[in-house]
Amino acid sequence: MTRLLAFLAAILFAGCASVETAAPIAGGASFAGRLSLRVEPLGATPARAFSAAFDLRGGPSTGTLGLSTPLGSMLAQARWQPGTVVLATPQSTREFADLDGLTREVLGESVPIAAWFDWLQGRPWPGAPSAARAAGPGFDQLGWSVDLARVAEGAVSATRRAPPPAVSVRIQLDGS
Repeated sequence: MTRLLAFLAAILFAGCASVETAAPIAGGASFAGRLSLRVEPLGATPARAFSAAFDLRGGPSTGTLGLSTPLGSMLAQARWQPGTVVLATPQSTREFADLDGLTREVLGESVPIAAWFDWLQGRPWPGAPSAARAAGPGFDQLGWSVDLARVAEGAVSATRRAPPPAVSVRIQLDGS
């Protein structure tokens, strides 16, 4: 929790500092909208929540994810290609071996960003096995239950219950 709060506080107090915006990635997908992430409380650890506007471009092997405030100020941008992931904030630039390492370090939990490119199109990611959900439209993949009940409206949600703590991600695409 302390890492997440410190990271978010550093970003919010950056003022007018900027992060270089991503160039389009040839042949890649492009999604924009709002996302929220919630990590449920566990023991003495309180719940953690984060929301931001996002811009996701490229694909699982090469891409970018930009996060910004409701007023459009860039909070952070992750850029990845095989073998490296770079997180740029107004304060610093850090490198990670992979997207999983980035999300674990920054959010305190692993979030499958590589799978989002397919999940946001209403289908399982081909990089891992999946199974139809027992209740409602969607599927289970990578330990996440992906709810596609509102995918036609541009809304996708995913929940991971195990290992604890439970984590949920809700995404609403722009223009939907």
